[in-house]
Amino acid sequence: MTGTPPPSIPLGRQPVLLPDPVPAHPLLDGKIEIGRGEYSIVLDKGDGERVYKVVSSPADYFLYTADDRPRGKHFPIIYTDHGIIGRAQSGYPFHLLEMEKLYPLTEDCEAADLATRMIELYWTACQQWGQLGMNMGRIALHHMTVTPSFNNSLNSALKALSDFVEEYQVLPDILNTNNLMMRKDGTLVFSDPVFIA
Repeated sequence: MTGTPPPSIPLGRQPVLLPDPVPAHPLLDGKIEIGRGEYSIVLDKGDGERVYKVVSSPADYFLYTADDRPRGKHFPIIYTDHGIIGRAQSGYPFHLLEMEKLYPLTEDCEAADLATRMIELYWTACQQWGQLGMNMGRIALHHMTVTPSFNNSLNSALKALSDFVEEYQVLPDILNTNNLMMRKDGTLVFSDPVFIA
C-alpha cells in the first residue's frame, strides 16, 4: 500500500452536508449562507471580517468554546457564543457562534501545500494504525505529533489538537480539505478538525 490516498478519496473523504435549514434567529435574518458542512452552517455577517457559524456537533462546540480548547495561529478566533438557537434533526442543539471569517484553500498556495502534505501524512498514519478501528485516527494524529514534520507553529497546533482529541474523547477529521481553511494572509487554520462518532 502506498502512502497516498486512493483515487476514491481525493484529498480526503467526500463531504456530507447538514440537511437542516438555517434556524430562525434575529442575528441570522437576511444573512447569506456562504458555507455548509456535516454539522455546521456558515453565514456572512456582512462586515467582511466575521461570520456567524451555526454548529450542531458537540465536538465542534467544545473545540470553539471550551476554556482549555486549542488556541493560537492555526485555530479560529471565536468572538461570541450567542447560545442555543434551536435543535438539529440529529437531536443535537444548534449553537450560534460569531467567529473570524476564513477562506477555502486555493491551489498553488502555501496553505494548500501544507494541507495536502498533512492529509497525506495523516492518511499514511491511519493506514499504519488501521487495525485499531475507530481509534486509528486518534493514534495517527498522536503519531504525527511525536514525529514532527512541519514548522514549529503547525507542529504545536497538531499537538494541541491531539491533546484536545484525547481530553474530550472526540475523533480527528483532517482528511477532508473542507476542514482546513486559511486566513486572508494565507495562514492555514483547522476550521472543523473534530467529530463525534
